[in-house]
Amino acid sequence: MFTGIVEGLGKIKRLTMKGADAVLEIESGISLVDVNIGDSIAVNGACLTVTSKTEKTFIADVSAESLSKTTLQHLKSGEKVNLEKSLRVGGFVGGHFVLGHVDGTARILSRTQKSGSLILAVEMDEKLARYIVEKGSVAIDGVSLTVNKLEKGRFYVNMIPHTAAVTALEARKEGDWVNIETDVLGKYVEKLLQTPRGIDKGFLEEHGFL
Repeated sequence: MFTGIVEGLGKIKRLTMKGADAVLEIESGISLVDVNIGDSIAVNGACLTVTSKTEKTFIADVSAESLSKTTLQHLKSGEKVNLEKSLRVGGFVGGHFVLGHVDGTARILSRTQKSGSLILAVEMDEKLARYIVEKGSVAIDGVSLTVNKLEKGRFYVNMIPHTAAVTALEARKEGDWVNIETDVLGKYVEKLLQTPRGIDKGFLEEHGFL
């Protein structure tokens, strides 16, 4: 689990395909001293497991499933990526709870500078749109952001100068594709509403909400 607060940037050394899977080697811009083999690091919002490391680099396997759902398959040597180590128990949650399980990709429609901030308009398909709500949370390439405005087929987020400066989103251009993880709460609410019984007073009492 992560918080969507990027700790630093990494630089892609190489992406090597191995059949339908891949191996990703990253030069890390964050300390790896407290990272052990088997630990998780979010790379542009995708949770990956560290399989080996040196003082300044780490390697992670990327499954065919992850490649199909994310932009990781298009990474090139030298490209910068957002990095976040997994949340420690008792750690500070500055963004929102992010699982690192990317729901899909979306396209940046526009970039607009306004009073120093960067406003991104993001185009999404319907399977993602149903989980996006105004003033709700969304993770874009692993960055926790608030949805400022929602329109049919698109949403808008505002990044303050600091967020833009310390993440790889600053380099994203119109037409670029980004990883999207919607708020997990919406998925569970949808699941509960689809149960034959639905949510009623009895359900809430049974599960301790009343």
